[in-house]
Amino acid sequence: MTSPPAAEPAFWRSMLRAQAQISRRLQADLAGSHDLALAAYDVLAHLGDAPGGRLRMNDLADRVLLSRSGLTRLVDRLQSEGLVCRESCASDARGLFAVLTPAGRSRLAEATPTYQRGVRDYVLSRLDEHDLLVVGALLDKLADGAYPFDGR
Repeated sequence: MTSPPAAEPAFWRSMLRAQAQISRRLQADLAGSHDLALAAYDVLAHLGDAPGGRLRMNDLADRVLLSRSGLTRLVDRLQSEGLVCRESCASDARGLFAVLTPAGRSRLAEATPTYQRGVRDYVLSRLDEHDLLVVGALLDKLADGAYPFDGR
């Protein structure tokens, strides 16, 4: 078996390092300004974008890239803070919806400018238009072959 070209592990480490550093900075910004974890913001944002502010728990887990059990624990915390609630699914007795509450919508509205500013400062401002097109195309190429996260 031949070893991979030197660029492959270097690329992978750079991608992981960039993702980790950007996530840590966004996490610190959201926690410091809004007492909100990045994963919690992600859940609120997906619910805020969904029709009626509600998504089936399975669909939400796929969108936020958490295991089902990880999402359940996070939604439990958000529910205890009054930011989301759960509703049963009329067509499937086993199905549950996570629903954004008015307090959750308000918290999302307060935190979104901080999140957007972080994305702009830590990512977008460092890339020119050509970079954005190239990196966007590369990420789309990688995402097209990706499988939904199943928690394994």
